[in-house]
Amino acid sequence: MTDQPNAHSDQSGAVGTDRLGPRPLERPAVDQQQAAVFGRPHGVEGAFDKLYTPPPNGNGQQKLSLAPPTPESLAEAFSRPAGAEGVRLQRPLEASGENGAAEDPLWTDTSDPWRDPAAGAVLAGPAVVPEEDEGEKPKLPSGAQLSLPEVLFGRRVQPKALALLGVVALVIGAVGGLVGWWVADTGSSLTGSATISEAEAAKERPPGSLADIARRVAPAVVSLEVVKPGADSGEQGSGVVIDPQGYILTNEHVVATAVGDAATKVTAVFNDGTRTEAKVVGADQKTDLAVVKVNVSNPVVMQVGKSSDLQVGDAVIAVGSPLALQNSITSGIVSALDRPVTAGGDNGAAPVTYSAIQTDAAINHGNSGGALVDSRGALVGINSAIRSSSSDGGSIGIGFAIPSDYAIKIAKALIKDGKVKHADIGINSASTVAGSSTMGAQVRNVAPGGPAAGAGIKEGDVITKIGDHVVRDSAEMTVAVRSHDPGQVVPVQLARDGALLVVDVTLGSD
Repeated sequence: MTDQPNAHSDQSGAVGTDRLGPRPLERPAVDQQQAAVFGRPHGVEGAFDKLYTPPPNGNGQQKLSLAPPTPESLAEAFSRPAGAEGVRLQRPLEASGENGAAEDPLWTDTSDPWRDPAAGAVLAGPAVVPEEDEGEKPKLPSGAQLSLPEVLFGRRVQPKALALLGVVALVIGAVGGLVGWWVADTGSSLTGSATISEAEAAKERPPGSLADIARRVAPAVVSLEVVKPGADSGEQGSGVVIDPQGYILTNEHVVATAVGDAATKVTAVFNDGTRTEAKVVGADQKTDLAVVKVNVSNPVVMQVGKSSDLQVGDAVIAVGSPLALQNSITSGIVSALDRPVTAGGDNGAAPVTYSAIQTDAAINHGNSGGALVDSRGALVGINSAIRSSSSDGGSIGIGFAIPSDYAIKIAKALIKDGKVKHADIGINSASTVAGSSTMGAQVRNVAPGGPAAGAGIKEGDVITKIGDHVVRDSAEMTVAVRSHDPGQVVPVQLARDGALLVVDVTLGSD
């Protein structure tokens, strides 16, 4: 294979006519403003060092100077005078010695830094008055003192303008305060001022209202605390002051522990917080009544009303210390009258039977011995027992109180003799069985030589009435007998073999 010559060159190596030439030089357009600032002056060609060529000096060499010639006005004002080309600083004539005077100490004294041009700058103390001038200190001339407008504004201001400025400032402040109040008041839809409708004080407390009755009777009701020796706590009940000498009427079951143990302490706590020891005067277990006495002067005494005047539906108020909450009141009505109630009988004690006032005023543990008052605030009963359907013994709206007529009668006997004698008929009875044609107290046995035996009452007889009292069960028979006095002759109605009989019985004493 034979090499062929290159198509773009001849054998001698010269460039052929078909070779590409150099790329054309790109010259961008020149900004005329920049050319006027940075371009060569008109008519100048070549480098900048050819801008100015001075004539040759004495040695035949040219001295290059790029600075333009000094204007004639500046040269005339700041150049050296003629014939003084070798002098750098122009000195005063006195310093040059032309007038024969010595050189000015301003230039020769270096002890004073203010006169020494080469002295450094340092901090110095305050100016000192020469000793010879200390006694002759100049006094500043006294003139008119500047006023407040001159101090504040640098020149005099008319009082009217100053007052107007103050008024404007107050107006601006008031407007700003009102705007702030409005923004705060309407800032949220949930906040703002409330309009409270207030009722007149004591509008619902007329004489005879519950509040008025409570205010009058509360000081006459005390709380009784019964504590055994060495015990941290004990039993608690209520009592009613019935005599100015300090006699307090209460329930027998409230102070039963103190009756059986002389060392047990009884404390009476009055409405104002006064605490004093109470002594048991007498107690009657059969009627659940007792009297204690405190040594106080001028106590508030409860006014006693007539329980016989009560009617079903009358308003009553129970006052006492339920569950150790002193000075508590509850209100209600008389639900029933002459309700035979048998309660107690715990720990081998005989049951208590009495004719009670039934009320729906809430009575709880601790109310025992407290007062049941009518709408006038008069005592009509002594709170004694409740009917409860639960194990905790809470009130269900059925409470019982011993009528005041009977309670005061027993209290007087206890205060006089310390004990009470009850009328007795001399029989044991039981309620008739359900479905019997006759309701009453069936005689189970008759005490030999007793009042009933003497009147001819036999076992199996059914007593239906004693005096004015209807007898429907054995409890009502006991209540009817005890409503009379021992030795009193009362008619007794009974049923025997389908016939009704009436016998007179002279009641005995237990």
